[in-house]
Amino acid sequence: RSMVLHANGPAHPDQEMRSVSDAAAVTIALAKQPNTNGVEVVNNILEELEQLKGYKIPDNIHVTVSRDYGKTANDKVNGLLFKLLVATAAVTLLVWLSLGLTPSIVVLLTIPVILVTTVFIAMILGYTIDRVSLFALIFAIGILVDDAIVVVENIYRRWLRAGKMSTKIAVDAVREVGNPTILATYTVVAALVPMGFVRGMMGPYMEPIPVLGSVAMLLSLFSALIFVPWLSVRMRPPMEHLQKMEEREQRLDSSLDSFFHRALCSLMSSRLLSWGFFMLLIVSFALSMLMFYSKSVTVKMLPFDNKPTLSVVIDMPEGTALPETANLTRAMAQKLQSVPEVLSLQSYIGTAQPFDFNGLVRHYYMREMPWNADIAIQLLDKRERERSSHEIASEIRTLLTPLSLKSHATLTVVEMPPGPPVLQTLVAEIHGPDAETRRQVARDMTKLFRSSPLVTDVDNFIRAPSDYWNFKVDIQKAARQGVSVTTINQHLAMAMGMFKVIDLKQPGVQEPTWITLLVPLEKRAELSNLNNMPISTQDGRTIPLSELGHFERLPRQQMVFHKDLRAVEFVMGDTTGAYAAPIYAMFDIEERLKQYKTPDGVTLQPHYTTAPANDRQSGFEWSGEWTVTFETFRDLGTAFIVALIAIYMLVVWQFGNFLIPAIIMAPIPL
Repeated sequence: RSMVLHANGPAHPDQEMRSVSDAAAVTIALAKQPNTNGVEVVNNILEELEQLKGYKIPDNIHVTVSRDYGKTANDKVNGLLFKLLVATAAVTLLVWLSLGLTPSIVVLLTIPVILVTTVFIAMILGYTIDRVSLFALIFAIGILVDDAIVVVENIYRRWLRAGKMSTKIAVDAVREVGNPTILATYTVVAALVPMGFVRGMMGPYMEPIPVLGSVAMLLSLFSALIFVPWLSVRMRPPMEHLQKMEEREQRLDSSLDSFFHRALCSLMSSRLLSWGFFMLLIVSFALSMLMFYSKSVTVKMLPFDNKPTLSVVIDMPEGTALPETANLTRAMAQKLQSVPEVLSLQSYIGTAQPFDFNGLVRHYYMREMPWNADIAIQLLDKRERERSSHEIASEIRTLLTPLSLKSHATLTVVEMPPGPPVLQTLVAEIHGPDAETRRQVARDMTKLFRSSPLVTDVDNFIRAPSDYWNFKVDIQKAARQGVSVTTINQHLAMAMGMFKVIDLKQPGVQEPTWITLLVPLEKRAELSNLNNMPISTQDGRTIPLSELGHFERLPRQQMVFHKDLRAVEFVMGDTTGAYAAPIYAMFDIEERLKQYKTPDGVTLQPHYTTAPANDRQSGFEWSGEWTVTFETFRDLGTAFIVALIAIYMLVVWQFGNFLIPAIIMAPIPL
């Protein structure tokens, strides 16, 4: 006789989450609301968590904080604040050694006034005090005191010349250097503002630098013309002190004057020395540019950061069962425990870990298949380890690669990017006349990626060939029996566990508990059992499923990807070794492509800035980190040209001459 068994919970798991001890785990991801302090939110959550231990959380439940962006942000901000203090102290000390104690106090009081006002304006403009905005303030410290130093030095000079210290002389001294100070400030602002128009994902990262830097410079001008003169008059040094400062400055000036007089007179009096010096500058410039070609200096968009977390992304061949994926993931997790810097880890099998900004761009939230797995790794604090997270990631890749090759799995070690996230460091977007040509070119390109010693973690979006069973309904037989296609689909859904009958309301539970029908796995895995499944007819009879059609085995269709309304295939990889910038791997792969012919008989030509003009023949475009690099440097180069034009116009406006500004700006190329 037949019996009905019921159970509360999944009959067969479709995903697993494990901790470092291979115990079952549950992950709770929390996000802060906009315009809230992430550090305070995290501290409140951790405080509430401690209160729940022993009350709501039993003693046998171990709780691990696997991702703490509040702590990361707090550490970064505190580090930058310390550097802000160091920069302030360094500038003050330099002024003290050059001009004396009183001017250094004036400068020291000027800096916090400007910074506090800048922070207030940043709040009005909607900017938060984060790592980038703090970097902008540190960047501005060195130049925002220039105006104050010029004004203080000229006030002291005029007092010495007059032999007395009066407010009238101080005001006239400010007037004397007012126009040059205003011009110098405006030229700095003109150099900074164009940076705010950088497009792409790098634009929002860089925007606080030109905005807050320009605000700080304008405030420094306001401070130099109003606050600094008032403070200088209130804190007048003794006349004897000013005289000693002048004597020390004259001794220094005389030695410097003697050196420059000999050097410049020699260059100007000798035609041979003049041309020799000019040629030396040209050769030095050429040699410095040659360092990029010879790889003496490597180029990269942003240096590797030292992050507290890493991820291992595992892709088994399509169609792999969940237990096989779980076995490989457990083996890798055990290997990872041998890395001394690994503090804890969590495995996500058949589901994705809580994704971050990088995971959002890479679509990790869509990893829900039985052959997908992630391992989230937490590292020791960077102050407690000697190696950087990038060095640890390289060791992890070397450690886990043999296991992935043995299981025919694709392995990717994911590091948090220091800048805007991209699909992958190195990406080739394949275009072609038809789907099969594109996929074949993508497969061949994947092999070329793997043959390059500069590329690792190679993958593509092409599905491995796999089949699925499809029940083909015999419409005439079904119509004679009075059974609709919808009825057949509902019965199959009930057997496979995809049919929700009704939800069960339980007290104290907010989420509904669904009641589903499910045939045991060992029965529904056999087609003969499914063929014998009874199907209800409209007149109350039941007939076997096999009398209404038959099962047929069909190949699973490939996914079709589009970009800008054009079909495309993606081949991805990460860079490795000493030359970690994608440009070196791109050149290496292009060299290997010279011997390759596509199925439609063309030699692949790379495109760096745009996609191929059309899809009549095969072609590809470089993307990934290269796109961010190109767009950023293109916009920065444009900003540089605009800044030069703006500075030239300002200097022309000041001097009323077109030649003098060119002479003033001549040192810029040097």
